[in-house]
Amino acid sequence: MSKKTDVSREHCLTQAKTLSEALPYMRRHAGETLVIKYGGHAMGDAELAKLFARDVVLLKQVGINPIVVHGGGPQIGAMLERLKIKSEFIEGLRVTDKATVDVVEMVLSGSINKEIVSAINAAGGTAVGLSGKDGNLVRAEKARRTLRDPDSNIERILDLGLVGEPSEIIPDILDTFQESDIIPVIAPIGIGPGGETLNINADTVAGAIAGAMGAARLMMLTDVVGVLDQSGELIPELTVDQAKKLIADKTVSGGMIPKIKTCVSAVEEGVEGAVIVDGRAPHAILLEIFTESGAGTLIVPE
Repeated sequence: MSKKTDVSREHCLTQAKTLSEALPYMRRHAGETLVIKYGGHAMGDAELAKLFARDVVLLKQVGINPIVVHGGGPQIGAMLERLKIKSEFIEGLRVTDKATVDVVEMVLSGSINKEIVSAINAAGGTAVGLSGKDGNLVRAEKARRTLRDPDSNIERILDLGLVGEPSEIIPDILDTFQESDIIPVIAPIGIGPGGETLNINADTVAGAIAGAMGAARLMMLTDVVGVLDQSGELIPELTVDQAKKLIADKTVSGGMIPKIKTCVSAVEEGVEGAVIVDGRAPHAILLEIFTESGAGTLIVPE
């Protein structure tokens, strides 16, 4: 027997062992809904994007119902710069006027959404692209933020323009897809009280949809390995109260705070668990769902 044949056989045996070990987890999660927030480095890397699409198709094939909610901040920024449209951020939210929201919708619901749909279809799945405006999926109110003047201690309301926060999720269209082979891919655009288009943070939309769908898991793909303790070590699991304490004592800071708050909110709304996982790691979704150790940081009820 040639060396090449030996190596190939060893590789095949490893694959077979992996599939065998994953079987109990496949059976455990069959029929469950998994909401995946997809963005960051994973979405911008061609090879990782291809692996992501294959993994999502595999989830559907083994009876899990994946729902993909995607972001697109860097792509929006690049298009605004190309069109010479200036924008600013307040507390991580892009101030959005009419010209900006038109670009946001074009990029999110257009190019990015269809790239993800095409990748999933190319991997053997059947994906359909949506925005929160389709079927009135995401109804939203204008977001408001307040800023306290440190000298006078007076608060003033900041106008973020056409930026929204989900007020109601109407999941009828997603319920229909769950009875089919279709994988929904959702752009985080909502519809306001007057029918206006509102730009919504993708993490927030993913959390709201997970809660409305009674998802078993909300998975936030990020550019970090998960939540770290004060020594810089990964925390594999947190309760809701423990997660809140990490924010209060400033163990976590910056962009991780809104992600943890989204996870906590989803769990409090009935999601069984929310995980923050490194989307840069190949097959991060499968490692989380189909292995005992999981991946990233899982936030669960008390």
